[in-house]
Amino acid sequence: MQNSLNKNALIFGGASGIGWATARLMMEQGGRVSIADVRRPNGSDEGSAQYIHCDVREAEQVAEAVRRAATDVPLDWLVYSAGIQHYGSVVSTSIEEYDMVQATNARGAFLACRAAIPEMRNGGAIVLVSSVQALACQEGVAAYAASKGTLEALTRAMAVDHAKDNIRVNAVLPGTVDTPMVRSSAERFGGTNGLEQTLQQWGENHPLGRVAHADEIANLIAFLLSEKASFITGASYRADGGLLAQLAVRL
Repeated sequence: MQNSLNKNALIFGGASGIGWATARLMMEQGGRVSIADVRRPNGSDEGSAQYIHCDVREAEQVAEAVRRAATDVPLDWLVYSAGIQHYGSVVSTSIEEYDMVQATNARGAFLACRAAIPEMRNGGAIVLVSSVQALACQEGVAAYAASKGTLEALTRAMAVDHAKDNIRVNAVLPGTVDTPMVRSSAERFGGTNGLEQTLQQWGENHPLGRVAHADEIANLIAFLLSEKASFITGASYRADGGLLAQLAVRL
């Protein structure tokens, strides 16, 4: 990561997966990092990061996390990587399940940005972690896809609204990434296959032939936050191993 030294970053959903990989990268480069999550990373081993217990569905907890992250210095960077997965169509998904996915994946991002932007007094950058499922869907992901599509629209709206504040807003759309959430899904849908075999098969759906490592998505997030991306805002970057570049038709 470039230019992370002395930057003040807050990562929602930073205890595992893509969020934790991003936090580690920032800490390695000397940045000041706060992790807001409902659980501590890696069994309480958050290194030099400040851990803030936060349920992103609760507006006051989100606001408190931002206040604590920006207590001494303005906030420079915000990453929203909190998210949950739910499988089902609009018929099989209950209203309560739909609301929970939206509250975590989309409303939580709104709450985080609403609280954080006023604390970016020197300008800054925001990255929302969306998904390729905001653009193209497998079966049975109605609530999840809807929440990630919301992040896409929110990214564009905030980029336009806050350009005058010198705040850039971009989204990252990963394909399948080796994270605890994906591993949980692989265990659920793997059938008689083992976990690793299921992940390998899912990886083969991508032209690059494998699933992504969380560090690879963190590198893209780091670029979008950095001054190297100083003229990029309102954009969505796919990191999907070529997944959406291919047609389903096989010769």
